[in-house]
Amino acid sequence: MHSRKDHVQLNCGIQMPLLGLGTYKLHGEELHASVDMALGAGYRTFDTAAVYGNEAELGRALRELLPQHGLKRADVFIISKLDPADHGTQALNGCLRSLDRVGCGPIDLFLLHWPGTQGLDPADPQNSSNRAQSWTVLEDLYASGKFRAIGVSNYTSLHLGELLGSCRVPPAVLQAEFHPTLCQRELLRVCTESGVCFQAYSSLGKGALLQEPEVQAVAGQCGRTPAQVLLRWALQQGVAVLPRSREVTRVRENACVFDFELSPQNMLRLSRLDCGRRFCKRDPSWVA
Repeated sequence: MHSRKDHVQLNCGIQMPLLGLGTYKLHGEELHASVDMALGAGYRTFDTAAVYGNEAELGRALRELLPQHGLKRADVFIISKLDPADHGTQALNGCLRSLDRVGCGPIDLFLLHWPGTQGLDPADPQNSSNRAQSWTVLEDLYASGKFRAIGVSNYTSLHLGELLGSCRVPPAVLQAEFHPTLCQRELLRVCTESGVCFQAYSSLGKGALLQEPEVQAVAGQCGRTPAQVLLRWALQQGVAVLPRSREVTRVRENACVFDFELSPQNMLRLSRLDCGRRFCKRDPSWVA
């Protein structure tokens, strides 16, 4: 991977903006307003998923708003993800539904959302064969130009190693929960060594980390918001970020992360918060 200040070049050769807007639980006018503010603030990546139920809304908002901001479809980077219920034999249909719902031509990055299949026991070995079958579908759609890049979400280092050992096309991106209380050192190391871009979600710990005393102390020292400090902590490790906010002013604030740096001391101070704490309920390490 090669990067400039606000982009990273993925292993498939395309550029991805390091800052994106997460859209989980955003719908209707709230989604429209967030996308509008994000475009004005310089966001160029937009993250959705089949299970979010807002792929069509995001696509519609972008088609309407891009011309208002003097932008074209090629100026933005759209991410979506396969519904875990569609792993295996239904993967192709699931992918085609996402393409149709987004309605913006090829999807820039399409991910397998979860290593397990919805409805299967996490320990069932069928999870492994199902996700392998799904990956083959993504490889075919990548080869046909329907997806410009493909990747995975919520994979552990074991899941990633399994995929890297069998794939025709390696994943360009691994998206996972990542913040100072869940530093994911082993997973980040494997991604770095394998040329896979690590992309964080829940960078703010669903808002809880904004109240963490150490985060607030670093923010006060830097003259920045706690959210900006948390996002900068990830970016300085080469990790892409997808902050989400229902407050449009926060969307703008969260974009101001490329004009300052955290000192090595403050990076270490935040990293020392690592305790394996997850803010998302499910743990992918349970999936066979």
